[in-house]
Amino acid sequence: MLILGIESSCDDAGAAVLETTRPGVAIIRSNTVANQDDIHRAYGGIVPELASRNHVITILPVVRRALESAGVTLAQIDAIAVTRGPGLVGSLLVGLMCAKGIAQATGLPMAGVNHIEGHLLAPMLEHEIAMPYLALVVSGGHTALFAVEDFGRYRRLGATRDDAAGEAFDKVAKLMGLGYPGGKVIDDLAREGNRKQVKIPRARVKGAPRDFSFSGVKTAVATFLASEAGRATLPRDLAASFQEAVVEMLVTPTIAAARELGTSTIALTGGVAANSRLRARLAEAGADEGFRVVAPSLKYCTDNAAMIAMAGSWRLLRGERDALSIDAEANLSL
Repeated sequence: MLILGIESSCDDAGAAVLETTRPGVAIIRSNTVANQDDIHRAYGGIVPELASRNHVITILPVVRRALESAGVTLAQIDAIAVTRGPGLVGSLLVGLMCAKGIAQATGLPMAGVNHIEGHLLAPMLEHEIAMPYLALVVSGGHTALFAVEDFGRYRRLGATRDDAAGEAFDKVAKLMGLGYPGGKVIDDLAREGNRKQVKIPRARVKGAPRDFSFSGVKTAVATFLASEAGRATLPRDLAASFQEAVVEMLVTPTIAAARELGTSTIALTGGVAANSRLRARLAEAGADEGFRVVAPSLKYCTDNAAMIAMAGSWRLLRGERDALSIDAEANLSL
């Protein structure tokens, strides 16, 4: 089965062609993305209206590029998988309406996909993973732990109580005047810094050891920057210290949850999974405890259509389809 995947939940518009014969096993024929970082950089974050307007311009060219890169025509596609939520509703609508238009014109079956399910299954694009496994989804909009028990069976074990980790990276980068996107800027700067230079508190959620909280660490950085010590500290040292705090707050509950779940595999996924320190620390901690830690390549950590095609494939292979009447849901639950 050749599946055309379409993703537009936030600021990236993506399309991909996936070839699959059974759930969890696929060949990526193409994966194209139109990135909007240059558009939103001036604002220090994503402007929803600008994101959706730009999707209107780029979505069809991105789909055409995906088909051309895969060496196929639309007539050879067997089904469509498209993100229907969660995300920015304006952005979601552009991709969903594009998929509906193609499905209406061609008669192809279409599956609406939960964006989080895409991230949960993204590691399967490159790795063979036996279920059940533990997944840490960490991005600009989401930070949560899931037990992936089977296709379509996902149990949330914990989540952030306030900011997502990626959101904290962006906000701290803005406080430090480092630019956007904050995650990459801080990761690059932190490579040269002293992780122990600044004492950043590690938040723990009382009575909920699997939950996360990042608002406090952001406030701690803001308070430090306003102090005399903050004004004298090198940005690279503050970046490294902040990043180490966030990484530790992610790794510690994840390892504890893996022990409790009794799984052998931990999957790290989502945009912040591209962070070099997080990848290294979770791999080290997992190895110390005897866990296998897998993470997608960087291009499959950030929002992409290949993971959406993967998440829709198990339903499409069973002959399921969604009606053209399905709507975008900004707060779609998994």
